[in-house]
Amino acid sequence: MTNESTNAAERLKLGPREGVTYPVVMKYCGHCSMPIEYCEYYPEYEKCKEWLERNLPDDFERLKIEEEQASADGTDDDKKRQKRGGKGLLRVKKKEDVPKRICVSRAARGKKKSVTVVTGLSTFDIDLKVAAKFFGTKFACGSSVTGDDEIVIQGDVKDELFDVIPDKWAEIDEDVIEDLGDLKR
Repeated sequence: MTNESTNAAERLKLGPREGVTYPVVMKYCGHCSMPIEYCEYYPEYEKCKEWLERNLPDDFERLKIEEEQASADGTDDDKKRQKRGGKGLLRVKKKEDVPKRICVSRAARGKKKSVTVVTGLSTFDIDLKVAAKFFGTKFACGSSVTGDDEIVIQGDVKDELFDVIPDKWAEIDEDVIEDLGDLKR
């Protein structure tokens, strides 16, 4: 047997190991709920550090010293590590300074049928899916989000929207709702 194979056999030996106290107690982070040794792989590592500093100051100092040693050795692989998606990396859309107004129009669908198109609700920070669901139940018809800021309601309910929208959302005044008339889609 070679020296390498005996070394591997010692590492894979069954039973308790020397220098380890049993039972092994794991400490978990209160922010990310992972073991504290793995917090550095969580997208919100800074918040994990704050939690560790408040609740487990001894372990925080130990991790801080290990980080300083790693950065001094040049083994910090933060540049090499691939960033993955998660709760901490959600991109926030930039809000543009667009005028807050809601446009309501009617569009023909076939010969005798029509749909009502509502745009501009997202400028008031209204969730379009919730609004489409509300319109569908209120008018007993189909309603869906079709664009970035567009809801299509089946049927001609344009006149009723002038009363329904301010009743449902108090921050919207009836004056900011504009009637565009009949449009082609």
